[in-house]
Amino acid sequence: MNSESPSFPLQEFLGFTTIHGEGTGTASLDLDERHHNPNAVAHGAVAFALMDTAMGAAAVSVIPEDHICATIEMHTRFHRGATYGTLTARAEVLTAGSRVIQLECKTTDADGRLVASSTASFAVIQPRPS
Repeated sequence: MNSESPSFPLQEFLGFTTIHGEGTGTASLDLDERHHNPNAVAHGAVAFALMDTAMGAAAVSVIPEDHICATIEMHTRFHRGATYGTLTARAEVLTAGSRVIQLECKTTDADGRLVASSTASFAVIQPRPS
């Protein structure tokens, strides 16, 4: 079952939505000029933010409800530029341990072409005792 993830200021600024399922996460946005670099293509940070957020949504879906997670390492490759249309980052959990979650993500344009890809490790953080 998929559900929308809570919003946060960077997400609102960039204008993307995030959905999480069981071990999956998706973040997407419609590109416009605010996302462009000086070369009139989407800045790499946009795809990076989409993938980091999609993987975070996937990670949150497999940890205990009272825990949080944080990116501890992320390797990103940029495959092609994108200018307009929808960018969609789809993430999935590869392995989920009690301390570290390994994930992968692919970002595609509106035509389904690969724009960027990433693998990452997320730390599982237990709540501090009160």
